[in-house]
Amino acid sequence: MTSVENLAKEWLRIDQDPSTREEISGLLSEGNHSELEVRLKHRITFGTAGLRARMEAGFSRINALTVIQTSQGFASYVLKQVTNAKRRGIVIGFDGRHNSEKFAKLAAAAFAAKGIKVWWLEILVHTPLVPFAISELRAAAGVMITASHNPPQDNGYKVYWENGCQIVSPHDSRITKAILANLEPLSWNDAVEEQSLLVEAVLSQMQEAYFRAIHRAVFVERNQMQPQTEPIRFVYTPLHGVGLPYLTRAVQDLNLSDSMTVVSQQAHPDPDFPTVKFPNPEEKGALDLAIQTADANNIDLVLANDPDADRFSAAIKVSSIWHQLTGNQIGILLASHMLETYTHQQHQEDRLSANTRPSSSTQPPKLVMLASAVSSRMLSAMAHAENFHFVETLTGFKWLGNAAQYLARSGNYDPIFAFEEAIGYMFPTVVADKDGIAAAAIFLRACLRWRADGGHSPWEKLQALYQKYGFFAEENFYVVSPSVEVTDAVFARIRSMGKEEAEVGELVYPKRLGENRIVRWRDLTIGYDSATADRVPELPVQKDVQMLTAELENDVRFTVRASGTEPKVKVYIDAKAEDMDGAERKARVVSGAVRQEWLKGL
Repeated sequence: MTSVENLAKEWLRIDQDPSTREEISGLLSEGNHSELEVRLKHRITFGTAGLRARMEAGFSRINALTVIQTSQGFASYVLKQVTNAKRRGIVIGFDGRHNSEKFAKLAAAAFAAKGIKVWWLEILVHTPLVPFAISELRAAAGVMITASHNPPQDNGYKVYWENGCQIVSPHDSRITKAILANLEPLSWNDAVEEQSLLVEAVLSQMQEAYFRAIHRAVFVERNQMQPQTEPIRFVYTPLHGVGLPYLTRAVQDLNLSDSMTVVSQQAHPDPDFPTVKFPNPEEKGALDLAIQTADANNIDLVLANDPDADRFSAAIKVSSIWHQLTGNQIGILLASHMLETYTHQQHQEDRLSANTRPSSSTQPPKLVMLASAVSSRMLSAMAHAENFHFVETLTGFKWLGNAAQYLARSGNYDPIFAFEEAIGYMFPTVVADKDGIAAAAIFLRACLRWRADGGHSPWEKLQALYQKYGFFAEENFYVVSPSVEVTDAVFARIRSMGKEEAEVGELVYPKRLGENRIVRWRDLTIGYDSATADRVPELPVQKDVQMLTAELENDVRFTVRASGTEPKVKVYIDAKAEDMDGAERKARVVSGAVRQEWLKGL
C-alpha cells in the first residue's frame, strides 16, 4: 500500500462527514493517486490570519475534519496561554458562505469538549462583530468563519486573540504545533449550541453594544448631531454578503434611512455570488450593478462592502463620469474627517476646562494615525503639516491593530484611525480591526459635514486635500507566480542586480530603476534599511515574507511583495508631484520599469 493510500485510509478512519468521506473514497477507488496526494499529503497551513482554502475533502483543504482539528489545537493553545480561558470563553461568528454555519457549530463543539465557554453569535454576522465581542466580553479569543471576498468555493477560519486583534507571530507556529497534537476528533456534534450549557447566545447583546460604539464614533463631537442639510442620497450594495442589516441600523442615527437605495440583486446573502465574477469591491466590474442602479435613480454616490463587511469602498459621479475611489483616497478622506472631528472636540474640552477647572500643565495624549507600509504616504504628509503623530506598520490589520493598542496603553498617544490601501479602515474606539460598517457610517457623516461646511462633495474635498498636502498617485498591480521557488528566484535576482557596481563587501541591490537613482533600500526579509544609522529596519523583519521597498530620487516610493495568501507578486507604487498629471505620469513610468527590469520571468 502506498503512502498516499495510507493517508486516505487515515482520512476515512476519522472523517464522519458523509460528503467528504465519499470524495476521498471515490478518489481511492478510482486509483487517482495524484489528486489524493494534492488533497492529503500537505496539511493546510495555519497562518496569522488562520486558515483559508477551497472547501473539499483532504487535509490540505478546509472541511469539517480540518475545522475540528484546528479548533481542538487552538483551544489547547488558548488554555495554556490565556488566564482563566475556560471561564472567559471564545467568541464564534459565521457569515453567509457555504458551510459557514456548519463549521462554526463544529468549532463550538470542539471548544465545549475542552470545557471552554462559547459565546455564540447565532445568525450571520459581519466579521468585525467577533473582535468587538471579544473586547466587550473580555473573552479569551475568537473565531470567525469567513473567507471574506474569496471565490464561492472557498471558506476560512479567522482567529483573534484576547485583545481583539488578529494574531501575530509566533502564535501561528505555536498553534500549528498544538493542532498537530490534537488531531483525533473529540466531538462531531453539530447541534452543541442547542445542547450544551457551555454555549451562550449573545448576538442581540453584542449588536446593541456595537451600534452604541458606532454611534459614539460617528458623533464624537460633544452635544453635536449631524448638520442640518439636504440628505445625501446614495446606493448601497453588500455584494451578496451580510452587510445590509448592519448598515441599515448604522445609518438610522444619521437620519439617512430613506436616502439609501439598495441594489436589490445583491441585497441578501448568496454564497454563490451570482452577479459578480469576484465578490470584491476592488475588482473591475464588481460595482457595475450598483452604478447602474445609481444612474437609474439619478444618484451620484455608491457605497459598498465586501461579503463579510469588513472592507468598504465608494464611487462618486463627477460631471457624468464615475470615479471609484481607491483605498488610499478613502483613507485620506476619512483621516481628514477624523482630524477635524478630533480638533473640534479638543477645542470644546479646552473651553470647558478653562471655565470649570484650574489650569494644568499636563498635556493630553498626542493624536496618532496609522497606515501600513504599502499605503499612500499622503497620511504621513498630513501628519507633518498638522503636527500629529504618524506610525507605519507592516502590511495587515494584525499589525495596525496591535500597534494602535500598544500606543494607547503607553498613555502618551491617542490612536483614532488606521487604514490600508486594500479598502480597509480601522477606528480603534469601535474595534481593533478593519470595519466596513463603521467606515461607511463615518464616511456618510463626513459627507454631511463637507456639504454643510461649504457644499463640497467627497470628490471636491479630496481635490482640496491634494492642494494642501501634495498630489499623490498610485499604480498598484500584481503578477501571478507559478510557484514559491520562482517567486524566491525573482527576489534573489533583484537583490543581486547591483553587483557590477558594488564595492567589495557591499550589499548588491540595484542602484537605479530606469532613469532614476534609488536613494533608499528597505529589505524586510533579510533586515536591511539604508536610511537608518545602524542599517536595521524600524519595522519587524519577516524572513518568510518577501518584501522590498525602494525610494527614488524623483519622490516615488514602491514596494514589491510576495502575497502570503495567493500565488502573486504584488507591486505598490506611490508617486508625489506638484499636480495629479505629474504624479500619475511618474507612477506609470515606474510601473513600466518594474515590470521590465525586475519582474522578468513572471
